[in-house]
Amino acid sequence: PTLYEGTTPVMRPPGKDYHLTEDLVDRSIQWLRAQQSVTPRKPFFLYFAPGATHAPIQVPSEYLARYAGKFDQGWDRIREEILARQKRLGVVPANTDLTPRAQEMPSWDSVAPADRKFASRLMEAYAAFLSHTDDQIGRLVAELEADGRFDDTLFIYIVGDNGASAEGGLEGSLSYMGKIQGLPETQAARIAGIDRIGGPDAHAHYNAGWAWAMDTPFQWTKTVASHLGGTRNPLVVTWPRRIKDQGGLRSQFGHVNDIVPTILEITGIKTPVEV
Repeated sequence: PTLYEGTTPVMRPPGKDYHLTEDLVDRSIQWLRAQQSVTPRKPFFLYFAPGATHAPIQVPSEYLARYAGKFDQGWDRIREEILARQKRLGVVPANTDLTPRAQEMPSWDSVAPADRKFASRLMEAYAAFLSHTDDQIGRLVAELEADGRFDDTLFIYIVGDNGASAEGGLEGSLSYMGKIQGLPETQAARIAGIDRIGGPDAHAHYNAGWAWAMDTPFQWTKTVASHLGGTRNPLVVTWPRRIKDQGGLRSQFGHVNDIVPTILEITGIKTPVEV
């Protein structure tokens, strides 16, 4: 992507092993260390927004092997597994039922065997991409822990900005931007490129069926704002020195526009009258 640091263009460094998420974390850690060195008693504010896990799905190869075969059961079965796990964790009420699959969303059993293999590989790559992202954010946590600042740091983790995306289409895609622009992608081309999924030579994106499954137990996906599957996301907040209810769950309605007032209240800063 086109990036700037302040007003200075940031060019991609040379080499084959570059990944944007890793680079953003490296720069964030450098900035944290600079702030700690120059003004160690001054609170800091870091807004970290990685490109991951937005499409294209591109992840270091060592992460891909972890999920081989993990999604061969398909999206209908995955929804059931997710809901059972959510109930076990208390994330949803114990009497929650799965919303029905819309007729526009194909069942896994209706997908041809070759297309199932392609779809499974897309979801394996996405899971790998998410694991890689978690590891990189974990590096930020480790940096704060290493110098003793994590317990006194309010860490607000907003998991996405909408429901899971169906932009990969019903078949999934090796080049989702091509599909958005109306360029055809044949089944033969998809199958032939299956080993490129997750790498730098594909702008891969998973099937709409996976997006629907990732929004369990709700209906629909990103861009369908009428249903919670299109809009609702997890939010994780940690502040060990102040929040004692570790692992506690909150079920009240919340919105991203609650974040800034919360930070202002905690820091004792008055809300600006105008911006």
